[in-house]
Amino acid sequence: MGRASVALRPLRPLPLDSAPVSDATHEPYEGWRLAALAGLALLMLLPVTLPVPVLRELVTVRFGVSTFWASSFMSVNMLGAVLAAPLAGAAADRFGHRPRWIAGALVLDALCFLGLTRELPFPAFMAIRFVEGSAHIFGLSLLMGLAATARPLAGRGVAMGATGAGLLLGVAIGAPIGGVLGALDPVRPLYTGALVVAVAAALVPLLLRETGVAPGRRPGFAEIRRMLTGNRLLWVPILFAFADRFTVGFFTSTFSLFLREVHELEPVRIGLLIAIFMVPFALLSFPFGWVSQRSSRAWLLCGGSLLYGFGVASIGFWPGSALLVPMLATGTAAAVMFVPSMLMTTEMTPEAVRTTSMGAFNAAGSLGFILGPLTGGFVSQAVAAHSGDWHTGYQAAFLVAGAAEVALALVAFPALWRFERRAAA
Repeated sequence: MGRASVALRPLRPLPLDSAPVSDATHEPYEGWRLAALAGLALLMLLPVTLPVPVLRELVTVRFGVSTFWASSFMSVNMLGAVLAAPLAGAAADRFGHRPRWIAGALVLDALCFLGLTRELPFPAFMAIRFVEGSAHIFGLSLLMGLAATARPLAGRGVAMGATGAGLLLGVAIGAPIGGVLGALDPVRPLYTGALVVAVAAALVPLLLRETGVAPGRRPGFAEIRRMLTGNRLLWVPILFAFADRFTVGFFTSTFSLFLREVHELEPVRIGLLIAIFMVPFALLSFPFGWVSQRSSRAWLLCGGSLLYGFGVASIGFWPGSALLVPMLATGTAAAVMFVPSMLMTTEMTPEAVRTTSMGAFNAAGSLGFILGPLTGGFVSQAVAAHSGDWHTGYQAAFLVAGAAEVALALVAFPALWRFERRAAA
């Protein structure tokens, strides 16, 4: 069967969907409620990159620690996220009431942001950051679980695309806002993050409602585990989540330090360059979500990943004055692959456990976010120490990040293409 037939049909769920727990009774989300999902996603992700342009001042200068620990600030909250995301998904699939859980997690998140503004020993500062990451990913995984069941299969690309666009737009505008605020005081981005998350917590109960499986049909924890572990192919799009956020981790820490130390750019300019990468990534996610409903997810995911990987690998070789073009092109390539990875994750799991699968998706992404900044910091510092040149060190770091993305796309494509052909037959 040719590629055109794959492009014209939505993929059928895997046979696991025949389990008796997939009795969905809730009405699909209306257009305004999808817009609310996207808006809340924006508010939840905006604080993530607020501190990025002032990492050096917020961590290195404030606490007198090394550049490695500045990178670690962007990783330690993701360690909490790795642990919390699957637990959040499983609890939501078992008990329901996701809007309540999201609101509670966001309240804790806001309190943690306030805690980070206090005068604390550095270990206590990092411990609060760990809890903040757990609370943030708990709420985010449940929000993505709502998006995954907000519309039937044929309309899921639009729902996931809208939510993904909100997530990415929040990340995109956080950096330039953080640059402006941080130029006045490096702690101000943290106060702003607390306020934004608190507003989101107040809006969640008003705008969202539960979707998906009826309360009496929810699976137990053992059944959740069985349905997820029974499909090994599910881990392929989850591995893409890891690789994608592994590379994004370079942009939230290594890239910021690279621009500051090699090109000597000010925080505001750093925030703007990150925004140039993130804005097309965000704005194009919704249209590519629509395209994903009508074309091959495997081609979009792997083709976009190839282009994105080559773009990331090239970042360290551009002069500072010419970075606008590669950042814009790399952000566009990232948008091509983002929604297809989420869609394939939902298509490979039964409806009753989609929040758990999105939790696993986020946990893998969080693990990538942990290892991305740490790898970027380690490679750049090791190569710089050997060569005596920080520029060479950063070039090596971005080559590692881009090569990881390219390798995964090449290895994963045959399995994903076979899955699409079987599902569309």
